[in-house]
Amino acid sequence: MSAPFSQNRATRWSVYALIAVLFAIACGFLSHWQFTRNEDRAAMLELVEANYDAAPLPVEEVLDRGFAPQDEWHPVRLAGRYLAEEQLLVRNRAQGGTSAFEVLVPFQLADGRIVVIDRGWVPPGEDAVPDAVPAPPTGEVTVIARIRPGEPLPSSGRSAPAGQLPTIHLPSVADLTGPETETAFYGQLVSEDPAPAEARPAAVAAPTEDPGPHLSYAIQWILFAIMGFVFIAYMIRTEIRARHEDAEGDDDDELPTAAPARAKPRRRDRDADEEDALLDA
Repeated sequence: MSAPFSQNRATRWSVYALIAVLFAIACGFLSHWQFTRNEDRAAMLELVEANYDAAPLPVEEVLDRGFAPQDEWHPVRLAGRYLAEEQLLVRNRAQGGTSAFEVLVPFQLADGRIVVIDRGWVPPGEDAVPDAVPAPPTGEVTVIARIRPGEPLPSSGRSAPAGQLPTIHLPSVADLTGPETETAFYGQLVSEDPAPAEARPAAVAAPTEDPGPHLSYAIQWILFAIMGFVFIAYMIRTEIRARHEDAEGDDDDELPTAAPARAKPRRRDRDADEEDALLDA
């Protein structure tokens, strides 16, 4: 029976090792994914640092050459007028600790081209819609805004009521304002001149400088892979120790039982012997 047992044990240990290898491979993929996210986050922070407080460019320069990823967060200057009648609200935006609405207003340049401006956010009202939305300045306005890329529609197919959007999906805005609307980027408002007659919506929060937990997560996945091998080794070692203990117990059971020692004759007392002798006489 030892040969079949050894074969079963080797098969079981091979399965253990295979599980550890597969677990390590999965951890390796997850670790690589977190390292990639950490690199992307670091690149984004570098871009923010380089562009966020740069001198504004004429928006026509970006429109003529086309938007590029390295343009994100760079300020631009726009001169023209707001198309306030085409204003839209983007729902379910996390701002100010609430599910807010961001206010999009198309801005028409002197040459007729239109750039969407995100003027900021307003809180929801009692009926889950804003109680009031501050109007933009009228007439000729000079706007400073930071470039942001447009957003895709939700993958879930979530929609929005009339006058609202589920995301900052610029082609949806262009469906209302016409083909002159830029669909690659929009502007996140910095300032307006002249200032609006009423207080503008609250400014959208600046990007955080926190690099995020991606690097620590990547290292944790590597440690998990190592712990998988350590755990399998511990299981095998525990099984080997248990087998050794069982084998020693079987050997002890097979030892012959020792014969009981013969009782030594009890030594009689001398006075008792003399007393017996007198009685016999």
